[in-house]
Amino acid sequence: MTAQILIVDDEDLFREDLASLLREEGYHCRTAATGEEGLKAADKEEPDLVLCDLSMPGIDGVEVIHHFAVEHPEVPVFLVTAYGSLDSAVQAFRKGAADYLLKPLQHEELLVRVRRCLERRLLMRELRFLRRNVSRADEGTRLVGDGPAMGEVKRLIHRVAKTDTTVLVTGETGTGKEVVARAIHELGKGPDAPFVAVNCAALPRELMESELFGYRKGAFSGAIRDKPGMFELASGGTLFLDEIGELPLELQPKLLRALEQSEVMPVGGTRPIRIRLRLITATHRNLHLEVRAERFRQDLYYRIRVLEIPLPPLREHREDIPGLIEHLLARINARLKKRVLGVDDPALRALMSAEWPGNVRELENALERAVLLTDGTCLALEDLPQELTGSGGSGELSQDLRCAVRAYEGEHIRRVLESTGGNREEAARLLGINASTLYRRLQRLDSTAD
Repeated sequence: MTAQILIVDDEDLFREDLASLLREEGYHCRTAATGEEGLKAADKEEPDLVLCDLSMPGIDGVEVIHHFAVEHPEVPVFLVTAYGSLDSAVQAFRKGAADYLLKPLQHEELLVRVRRCLERRLLMRELRFLRRNVSRADEGTRLVGDGPAMGEVKRLIHRVAKTDTTVLVTGETGTGKEVVARAIHELGKGPDAPFVAVNCAALPRELMESELFGYRKGAFSGAIRDKPGMFELASGGTLFLDEIGELPLELQPKLLRALEQSEVMPVGGTRPIRIRLRLITATHRNLHLEVRAERFRQDLYYRIRVLEIPLPPLREHREDIPGLIEHLLARINARLKKRVLGVDDPALRALMSAEWPGNVRELENALERAVLLTDGTCLALEDLPQELTGSGGSGELSQDLRCAVRAYEGEHIRRVLESTGGNREEAARLLGINASTLYRRLQRLDSTAD
């Protein structure tokens, strides 16, 4: 798209000569003989750049700059004058001028400044666009689960959110590591700050450095202009590096330096760029073993693991599956424009008894497939994937839904009691209930067993 330049000057010959020069360079120009005309033209169609004379009858150049600073703050204004002085230059820059030029203009110098300013504005537009898009979290994504396992995860999130501490989120594939990262970000930085998520496993090895740290024009073949990296895009917010264990060894020192010095060096650059962000990393790998195998730097491991938040696999907090189903169905309904209200008892039993090696992601995929296939408003067993229904689940569940849920409740309580060595007060704390409630539930479970 051709850049739009507005020229405001009361000298007819100078104004038209300048417009002709810029049009020859491919720019689209509009002209105005007074400050009033210039402001009306800008309000009608916002330009990309304004060249404005300082001394004009009526509204002068300084007032024009002030108007743009208030009404069009993203539009740069070059102030042009034949009577330059230090005071006028200082006043112009204080009011918000992007540049200050003296008449008679040196054409080559003018064109260079105009080109650089427009390139910078285009880059800032791209930066804002990318920030808006990478920051737009799935509105339906939130941490679901009231059991002790997820309760501990939520506790750690709230403890770390208001700090800039570097966090490592670990867990099997599909457990919701990015959901945790977004929760930390939104509780800490807020939803308006940039959140940039990068999957290191999805980046081609040869492009990883330039994508993370950016590059300068001419750094390599095809680098026709400067491009900000993910670190720069995330400045002021959060950078989430998923699958950090896939980061090549040769790039790990550069990441460590970025964290230690709060600055990055773009590919082909000569000056580092200061950054201010929180780094959250995630992996399904055991990084301790990766360090021992010399596939991951020990110093970087300790730097990113200031606080570790381990996510439990879904099979270890089955009590949260009914709530997850309700939450995921709401998201799927909105996405597919369907109206499935829930699942029937046999379907719920199958979903609660499955092993879920793909965890919450696998559960969501199974529900989405079922929603696509069903014609009703309640999912039935036959709507679920065959691998869930063919085996009939674990075969240990009662056909009654309440009994099935109670069985899982009892299994979970006993597992927590075992982990505390039979300490009921500690078990009650971990379960998020008081000791008397735990005592009553144990009595009920014992009576059921009899």
